[in-house]
Amino acid sequence: GTVEFLVDTQQQEPNESGDNFYFCEMNTRLQVEHPVTELITGQDLVEWQLRIAAGQELPITNQEDIPCQGHAFEARIYAENPMKDFLPATGHVHHHQPPTDIARVDTGIQSGQDISVYYDPMISKLIVHGDNREVALNKLIAALKSYELVGLPTNIDFLVQCAQHDVFQEAGACNTGFLEHYMEDILKESRVA
Repeated sequence: GTVEFLVDTQQQEPNESGDNFYFCEMNTRLQVEHPVTELITGQDLVEWQLRIAAGQELPITNQEDIPCQGHAFEARIYAENPMKDFLPATGHVHHHQPPTDIARVDTGIQSGQDISVYYDPMISKLIVHGDNREVALNKLIAALKSYELVGLPTNIDFLVQCAQHDVFQEAGACNTGFLEHYMEDILKESRVA
């Protein structure tokens, strides 16, 4: 499972429990973002779940023994139109060539398939890793720019514009209000792919 917390970095004094960490949610499954953890730690979390289900021991049981190296980003590629309030799109995928040479891409969509109204319009998850945030962010931008998908609108260019935005580029400057503050700028620079 996954437990999520938020950290208030602006809080001058701790809350009543003495800290600035706040519980957000718990999910009894792997998060969609689990590949980020896998790339940073080098551990296969799906394998770990299968081991637990089979009654086996985990390969690492001490949290301090789990390595954390580098920085990773995940972008979700959707069949949606950012210029129309992210309206989900349906249609035929004429060509789909994700940049698997420079990124991990988790997808179940192939050229020749259709995106229908019966399922989530997520096409893939694109995940990159680098020795530091700058390297990983440059890989993310390069991977998004080289992602090939023809047949329906996607959010790919929108994601490129987000990743290239000055505030997103600066470590620690981006927060959950990013889109609320900069959506107009990003959409102005975006085109529907």
